[in-house]
Amino acid sequence: MVVSGTAISEPLTDVQKASAAIHKDAAKSQAKIDNVVDQTQILLEEYRTTLDEIENQKIYNDHVSVLVADQNEAVASLQDQIDSIDRTARGVVPLMYRMIDTLEQFVALDVPINMDERQDRISKLRDAMTMSNVSVSEQFRLVIEAYMVENEYGTKIRAYEGKLNYQGTDISVDYFHLGRIAFVAQSLDQKNVWVWDNATREWVKLGDEYLRPITTAIRMARKQAPFDLVTLPISAAETAK
Repeated sequence: MVVSGTAISEPLTDVQKASAAIHKDAAKSQAKIDNVVDQTQILLEEYRTTLDEIENQKIYNDHVSVLVADQNEAVASLQDQIDSIDRTARGVVPLMYRMIDTLEQFVALDVPINMDERQDRISKLRDAMTMSNVSVSEQFRLVIEAYMVENEYGTKIRAYEGKLNYQGTDISVDYFHLGRIAFVAQSLDQKNVWVWDNATREWVKLGDEYLRPITTAIRMARKQAPFDLVTLPISAAETAK
């Protein structure tokens, strides 16, 4: 029997075609599998990244929570301090008004050294108490400073020019005070001298024997002469009680 080559080759060709088709389909399937694996790997990396971001966010949120809690405590502490200052101010402000009133009464009854300057200082204190841009602490400092200046009048030796009203007449004079112990005045022509009597609240004319001593005292206060012993009418200058 003779077998035809054509008859044999046809089944082989069919097998080869089928095998090729199978390989092709397998390649396509493998490509799909590889693509799925790649996509899965990408998703896995994204998932891991997301987990890291979530953990970082959690740590940051915890950190912010701690900061917020600390800030809340700081705000509460600051509010307590403000409330304390307000309570202190409510007590200090009335005290300052009483201190200014007392100072004004003292100046009115005291030996009238630099009276215009002292009254002006008190007026400025009252103005400062009504200014919203002046803090309570600054107001208190000004009041204490005014008291310190008043205290210095009792220890300083000073001479200055001014006007003296004697029996209705204004006279240009040199004033001299030795603390609050003696407060005298001498006319600029050095021909008349007076002493302040705080008991009667008036100027008393002195005798000519005081002309030279008071002239010397004025020159000493102005550092125009060396300090020396001088006779002053101390007994007439009594401070108010």
